[in-house]
Amino acid sequence: MKRTFLTSLILFVLCGLSIAQTDPKAKGILAAVSKKYASYPVIKADFTYTIENPKSKMKHSESGTLYTQSKANKYKIITPSQELMSDGKTQWTYLKQDNEVNVSDVDNSANSLNPARVFTIYEKGYKYIALPDIKQSGKVFHVIDLTPTTEGNNFFKIRLTIDKATSQIAKTMVFDKNGNRYSYVIKSLTPAKVSPSIFAFQTSQYPGVEVVDLR
Repeated sequence: MKRTFLTSLILFVLCGLSIAQTDPKAKGILAAVSKKYASYPVIKADFTYTIENPKSKMKHSESGTLYTQSKANKYKIITPSQELMSDGKTQWTYLKQDNEVNVSDVDNSANSLNPARVFTIYEKGYKYIALPDIKQSGKVFHVIDLTPTTEGNNFFKIRLTIDKATSQIAKTMVFDKNGNRYSYVIKSLTPAKVSPSIFAFQTSQYPGVEVVDLR
């Protein structure tokens, strides 16, 4: 149960009421963000994600590193407890403590939150509106709320906090219907050059690993 919860958390974050169909200010901000990320062949991001529920006073945080090649739908997430990777067709979840890897097909449905699209999630399937800018630590940030246009989602709102000076997403928050809040804070983000092999699980690099094929 704990392992499934953690995997779902990464996929979910990695990741409101309908207020407006198209907000011109928000559209302009998001267009600048898209242009920025389109110039990166592969993105490397160091992050901290947190899940919390104010009512139950539950809170859990973990740090990690994400590599994503959004155009090819590829990603790799590394945390202290597991590694999650996909070559665009297959997904591998490696559980370090158990030396076990679960293999499954990638979910490309409209309601899925794919880590490969964590920085471009707003481009399809969402309405958006700009909230007032905020200032933190001497920096100005845009704040944009996204609401899904498709049914069947477990969440009702995603809030993006975007650095005005760099047009980079600094924080993503997901609000689900059970009162949980998932935050994904970007500590650093840079373009990266990596071998394509990092997006697929290499059994030879994990001696004795148990492979559980869920396809």
